[in-house]
Amino acid sequence: MTSSFGPLLRSLRQSARLTIEELSHASGVSVRAIGDMERGVSRGPQRRTVQALAEALTLDDEQRGELADAARAGRPRTAGELPERSGWYELPRGLSDFVGRAPELELLCERGRATSADGLAPIAVVHGAAGLGKTAFAVRVAELLRDTFPDGQLYVDLRGVDPEPMAAAEALHRLLRALGLDPRTIAEDEQERAGQLRAVMAERRCLLVLDNAADEAQVRPLLPAQGAGMVILTSRRALGGLEGVTRVPLAPFSQDESAQLLRAISEGTADSEVEETGRVSRLCGHLPLALRIAGTRLASRPGWTMGHLADRLADEDRRLANLTAGDVGVEAAFALSYLALSSQAKEAFRRLALAPTVDFGAAIAAVLIEADLYDAEDQLDELVELGLLQHEGADRYRFHDLIRLYASRRLQEEEPAPARAAAQGRMADWLVGTATAAGRLFEAGDGELPPHDDGLVRLTTSDEARAWLQVESDAWLAGLRLAAAAGGDQQVADLGEAMRWFAAEVQHRSDDWLEMFGLTRAAAARLPDRRKALWHMNRHVWALLSVKSLQGEAAVKEAVERAMEVYRLAEDLGAATEQADAICNAAEGWRALGEADQSLRAYSEGRELAREASYHDTYYWATNGVALALAQAGKRDEAIEIYRSLLKDIDRRSTLTIAALYSRTATLVHLSGALILEERFREAIDVVEPALGETTSQSNEVTSMLHWRLSRAYAGLGADDEARKHLTRTLETAETYYGPWQPKYLDTARAMLAALEVGPA
Repeated sequence: MTSSFGPLLRSLRQSARLTIEELSHASGVSVRAIGDMERGVSRGPQRRTVQALAEALTLDDEQRGELADAARAGRPRTAGELPERSGWYELPRGLSDFVGRAPELELLCERGRATSADGLAPIAVVHGAAGLGKTAFAVRVAELLRDTFPDGQLYVDLRGVDPEPMAAAEALHRLLRALGLDPRTIAEDEQERAGQLRAVMAERRCLLVLDNAADEAQVRPLLPAQGAGMVILTSRRALGGLEGVTRVPLAPFSQDESAQLLRAISEGTADSEVEETGRVSRLCGHLPLALRIAGTRLASRPGWTMGHLADRLADEDRRLANLTAGDVGVEAAFALSYLALSSQAKEAFRRLALAPTVDFGAAIAAVLIEADLYDAEDQLDELVELGLLQHEGADRYRFHDLIRLYASRRLQEEEPAPARAAAQGRMADWLVGTATAAGRLFEAGDGELPPHDDGLVRLTTSDEARAWLQVESDAWLAGLRLAAAAGGDQQVADLGEAMRWFAAEVQHRSDDWLEMFGLTRAAAARLPDRRKALWHMNRHVWALLSVKSLQGEAAVKEAVERAMEVYRLAEDLGAATEQADAICNAAEGWRALGEADQSLRAYSEGRELAREASYHDTYYWATNGVALALAQAGKRDEAIEIYRSLLKDIDRRSTLTIAALYSRTATLVHLSGALILEERFREAIDVVEPALGETTSQSNEVTSMLHWRLSRAYAGLGADDEARKHLTRTLETAETYYGPWQPKYLDTARAMLAALEVGPA
C-alpha cells in the first residue's frame, strides 16, 4: 500500500541527511513548499516537483516510483471522481460569437502564460458597469488558456450584487472540494481554509474564475500566494483595496465592435442596413448586453428589419423595456447595482437624472441632494465604484446613456412630482445665480465685489469666473431655460445684464448668446422697467449681428432693421444711452455690408449721443467704429490719429472699467492693423508688444490676433525668425479658441508659416 507523501518525503530526506533548506537549495523547490508537503498540507505535488525532489535526493528507480505513487494518490480526483455536485465549479458556457476586447484578451493571456511555480500567482480584476460582458470576457480568457492550466479551470459565482453575497468561507469550501480535498479534512475556520487553498494552489497549475465579487473582504481569503495558478476576478467595483493585481476596466464597445456583434447575432444584415445598424448600436449605448438582447430580438422576429428595431429603441420611454429578452434585461442588470447602494447614494443617482448636461461636476450633485460638497463627492464615488457613473476627466462625471434612462425611471417612480420639481428648480436657481455672480466680475473688475463662495464654487476673480463659465456653459444655459420656463423673469434679466462683457469676450459662441439674449429680452419685456427692456433688445441685436454676419447679406440687413427699431423706441422714450447703443449696432451692420459712409454717419451719431450722456462705454465703442469706417473708406491716416487719441483718452482715466479695458485692447488691435497696412511696421511692433503683457482681456481670440499682428509686422521688416515665432503662437492660441467661427486670417497665417518653413527658393 502506498504510504502518504508527507511522511515518505520526510523519511527520504532524513535518510539522505539533508535539512529542508539543503533540499530546497538542491531541488529548487521552496522551503515553504517542502514544509507544507511534509506536514500534509500539500498532499499531491505535481510531477515536475516530484522529479526535482527525487533528483536532489538521488533516489533509485524503486524509491522514485514509490514517491511518484504517493504524490499521485494525494492529488485531487479526476472529473469523474469529483463530488456529486461538482457542476457548481464548471466554467459557464462561452460565446461562439464573442467579439472585441482584443487588447484586454492579449494582456491576460500574456499574464497567464507567464506564470511560474516560484512566483506569485497573477490576479486579474476585470471590472466595469453592469452589461459590459465581464463574465463572458473572463470565460473567453479561460478558454484561450485551457492548455496553459492543465490541472483545471474552476468557476464560482460569488453573487456580489445579491442582498447576501456568498461568504468567503463558503467559497473556500467549494473551491477546496473542487480541488479534491476530502470534505472531512476541510478546516472549519475561515483563515485555516484560506491557508489550505493557498497550499493546494501552490502545487497546481489551475485557473480560478471568481465571478461577480462583492468587495475586497470577500475575495482576499480566496487569493493564492506562490504558484503557477491564476485568478480572474470580475466585479462591478474596481476593488481598489487589492494590491499587486492587474486591473482590466471594460468599456462599451466601439462602433465597429457593436456592428460586428449585431451582425453575428442577427445572422448578418444587408448592406443597405449599415446606417440602421449604427443607429441601433448608438441607441444601445454600445453596451454589449443591450446589443446582445437587441440582436436576439431581431433574430427571433424574421419579419423585422434593423430599421424596425431602431425605431422601437428610439422611444426613450420604452427603450429599457425593449431591451429585454426572456429572463435577461438591461434594466434588471442595472437594478442589481442600484439595490446595492446606500440610501443617500440612491437619492443622488435618481436626482442626477435631472442634470442638464451630459457631464457634470460634484457641485450640481450637491445642489440636487441638498448636501455639502464633500458629502456629494462621497455619493458620487459610491456610484462610480458600482459602475453606475463614469469619471469624465479628473473631477467630472457622466452617465452611460442607458443608465441615465434607468436613473430617470427610478426618479419618476420613487419621488413625487413636487419633490422632483423642487430639486430641478433648486438646480436652475443655483446655476443662474452662480452664472450671474461670475458674469458680474467681468464688469466690476477683480476685487470690486464681495467674493462669491457658497461652499460649492468660489468666484473671486475674473479668471475663476471665466473658468467656471466656460466649463459649465451648457449647464448654466440650460438653467436659464428652466428659469425662463418657470417665469423667473427678474433672475433671467439679471443674468443677461451680468453676462454682457463675458459675451463680448467669447464672441465665437454666437448661437449661445443669441439664445441667451433672446430669453433675457423676452423676460425684460415682461418687467416694468422700459429702459431695461430696451437695453436687452440692444443686446439681442448685438447677438443677432454676430450670427447674421455669418449668414449673408440678407440676414445682416434684417439685424440692422431690428437695430433701427430699437433706435426709434429709445428716441421716443428719451433714452439716450439705449439710442446710442442701437445706432452703433446698426453701424456695425452697415460696416459688415460694406456701406462705409452710412456706417460712418451712424457711428458718429452714436459717439455724439454717448458723449452728451457721459456714456463712456459706448463712446469708446463708437469712436473705434468711426476710425474703422474711415479706414474702410481708405482714410487710414485719419483712422490712426483717432485710434491714438482714443488710447490717450482711455489712459487718462484714473480707473478703468472692464469696458474701457476691452475698448483699449480693440483699439490696439485696430491701430496696429492700420499701421501694418501703411507699412509702418516698427510703429506697429511698438504698439503691440507691450499690449501682450498689458491686456486685461486675456481671451485667446485677443492673444491670437496680437501675435498675428506681430508676425505680419516682423515679416514686413524681413525678420523671419520673429515672424515664424509669432505665427506659431497665432495658431496655437487660435486652436483653443475658434470653432466653426474661424477668421480667414488663420488660413493666411498657416500659408505664411509654411512658406517661412520652406524658406526662399
